[in-house]
Amino acid sequence: MTEIRCDMSTAKAAVLGGCFLGGGGGGPKDQGFALGELAIQVGQPRIVNIDSLHGDDKLLTVALVGSPASPGALVKPIHYFRSVELMREGLKQEIAGLITNENGAVATVNGWFQSAVTGIPVVDAPCNGRAHPTGSMGSMGLDRLKNYVSIQSFAGGGSSHPYVEGTVRSSLGVVSRLVRQASISAGGFVAVARNPVEASYVKQHGAPGAIYQAIEVGQTIVGNMATGGIRVAEACADLLSGDILLVGEVERVNLDIDGGFDVGEVVVKDSENSVRMTFWNEYMTADKQLRGRFLERVATFPDLIVTMDCESGMPLTTAEVEKGQRVVVLVVPKAGLKLSSTMGRKDLMEQVEKVIGEPIVDHL
Repeated sequence: MTEIRCDMSTAKAAVLGGCFLGGGGGGPKDQGFALGELAIQVGQPRIVNIDSLHGDDKLLTVALVGSPASPGALVKPIHYFRSVELMREGLKQEIAGLITNENGAVATVNGWFQSAVTGIPVVDAPCNGRAHPTGSMGSMGLDRLKNYVSIQSFAGGGSSHPYVEGTVRSSLGVVSRLVRQASISAGGFVAVARNPVEASYVKQHGAPGAIYQAIEVGQTIVGNMATGGIRVAEACADLLSGDILLVGEVERVNLDIDGGFDVGEVVVKDSENSVRMTFWNEYMTADKQLRGRFLERVATFPDLIVTMDCESGMPLTTAEVEKGQRVVVLVVPKAGLKLSSTMGRKDLMEQVEKVIGEPIVDHL
């Protein structure tokens, strides 16, 4: 793949495949569909291969930061554009491409509207090939560079919440916390442009090819929808060498919004077995109980844990899952994904343990 000129069928596949690879996170599907459609209406978004760029070309990461379950969580198209505009004004240097921070229903098409308006191409090398909860996980290891100064621009809010925008510079951890706080002030979400970096660095530490993988998964979903949700799940599992854990009913959903994140658990049960999944925006762990016996860990982040609607085959975010819903639970081992170099870092997985209260590092 050297270049994809995006159309509506590409957008639909990208949103659905992105939602699947979001593993419960990555933004809501309705906003992803709206953003992809608008991008195609206003211009011609392009996706290019990172090998088509020079190693010293500067790439800008675009992201969506916040809590999907927040009642006021909404980002408008102008906010995506404004965050890039603020960054370009501050940098005063040419940006050769835009990369999204992860895969997800919104995240996979994040950059398309900005590309259509500015003419800057989207580069198929996101910071990570699956969705993740923290900025550091999508930093491609920039937080480990000595004296590295992060620069991030954000925009969001309006309507029922105050509009916020700004550009901040500091260490990556400090800036990420400030942007997360801005998302809370804006009602749940802000659009972000951040951390210009050379293409050679992205190629080494990012996830080249992950956007194309999302589109391929989305095409598989669309191509099997007429046969029902279970067949959709089976086809996706076959494509990515995954496994279906359970087909059952959602018995329990516990969700709290804590510090701009969705945190909780989902329990799915059939007549004999159950699966308990914890999440921190994205699903972090899956434990299976067989015929009432002890829980056995079957998947651990960054393995991909996915819930799909039994009837439609639509992948579901953690914010969409409801008690009584019939779902398919499937997992894709991390080996089947295109992941950032950050996904092997013990320090980042220890952060997950503190939030969800479950062991992660011992299962990597």
